[in-house]
Amino acid sequence: MPVNKAIAYAVFVVTIVAAPTAMAAERTITLSVKNMYCAACPSIVKESLEAVSGVAKVAVSYKDKTATVVYDDAKADVNQLTSATTKAGYPSAPKS
Repeated sequence: MPVNKAIAYAVFVVTIVAAPTAMAAERTITLSVKNMYCAACPSIVKESLEAVSGVAKVAVSYKDKTATVVYDDAKADVNQLTSATTKAGYPSAPKS
């Protein structure tokens, strides 16, 4: 393979491999969480969200019945977050 073609191929491969990473973004979402009735509930909600790949930070408010989640949108999405809390017994949805 001529040098120019080898360089062009290498640049192409690096661009394809790096593209998803370059398009990834850190997102923050606040979820409205149901069924939080006791002092232990926020811990369970937090653990369920932290178990989702791509989640960087979770803050749960028992008083407001919310969970604020910072996550990498290339590794996680809102459906995965709400599914995690629902499976733990705390249905959630994006707060409007």
